Amino acid sequence: MDTEVPKEKGKLAGIDFGSVRIGVAISDPDRIIASPYEIYTRKNERLDAEYFKRLVREERIVRFVVGLPLHLDGRISEKAREALAFGAWLSQLTGLPVDYMDERFTSVEAGYYLREAKMTVKQRKKRTDKIAAQILLANYIERGCRGTDVPESLDDE
Repeated sequence: MDTEVPKEKGKLAGIDFGSVRIGVAISDPDRIIASPYEIYTRKNERLDAEYFKRLVREERIVRFVVGLPLHLDGRISEKAREALAFGAWLSQLTGLPVDYMDERFTSVEAGYYLREAKMTVKQRKKRTDKIAAQILLANYIERGCRGTDVPESLDDE
């Protein structure tokens, strides 16, 4: 990064993790509003790394919030394990802290809003992941920028 942004202020990036597509949302520097940003289609590790480094540099991101797709009962799912590994990679790559936020039902909620807006299935598909990222980032901000506690053990019981 070019400059150090004070920890008490700065943009957050919400990440709706997927193995093919990643929804991205960004907050304003005062962390009041979360806005959908874009959907990134994953390519390979090198190009994915370039994308996230550029995102941090151009948008002056100071922290990532990665969605954690937990089971309905709150247990860690296989997708949640993948999201945790992605978050660790993202932190190592960018040097930025990563928080995790329970993202159960964010895609369902995003779909509801997009259907209410009378969008076609094709239009909804193009927007769902970034709206889900916006919802999880807004939830994170509303919680006072506190993420979801991750259980100590990630082993299935």
